[in-house]
Amino acid sequence: MQNYLPACKIVATHGVRGEMRALPLCDGAAFLAKFKRLYATPDGGGETALLGVRAQGNVLLLRLAGVEDMDAARAQVGRTWYFAKADARLPKGRYFIDDLLGCTVKDAGTGAVYGTITAVDQPAAHDVYTVRDAAGAEHLFPAVPEFLDRIDIEARTVTVRPIPGMFTDAVNGDEE
Repeated sequence: MQNYLPACKIVATHGVRGEMRALPLCDGAAFLAKFKRLYATPDGGGETALLGVRAQGNVLLLRLAGVEDMDAARAQVGRTWYFAKADARLPKGRYFIDDLLGCTVKDAGTGAVYGTITAVDQPAAHDVYTVRDAAGAEHLFPAVPEFLDRIDIEARTVTVRPIPGMFTDAVNGDEE
C-alpha cells in the first residue's frame, strides 16, 4: 500500500496568473478541494500548498503556492501531483483502490479462499474486482452489497457471499 496517491496531472496553463489545467487522477475537484497540500513526488517530497481547485468540464483548474505566472505554470506541464492518503477522509464503506489490491478474498460461510484482488474496475454504478485464484485463473466479482459481506483493510481480507459459478464453472443441472 502506498502512502501518497496520484491527485492530478498538469496538462496546460490557464490564463496568465499561474492557474493550471489538470486531469483528475482521483475522485475530482470536490475531493481534491479538501486537501491543503499536494506533493511533487510519490514519496511525499516537494510539499506545496494547494491554494485552489475547481472543476471545468472534465478537467480541474488548479492553483499551487509558488506558481504565480504563466511561465511558472508552463514549467509544471506534464507533472503529476500527489496527495497524502493520511490526509484523506473517506466516507464509511469507501476504500482506496490501492488498499483493496492484494487483499485475500474469502467465503463468508466456509472460509474458503478464492484468491486475491488484482484489479478494481469501475465500469458502471458499482466496482468490479478481478480476483486471481491459486491456479492463475481470473474471476470478475461485482462489488455489490448482495455479494460483499465485509471488507477488512487492516486484515487485508474481503469476505464475500458468492453465488454458484462466480468462482467456479457453473454446473449445468440438466446434463444428459
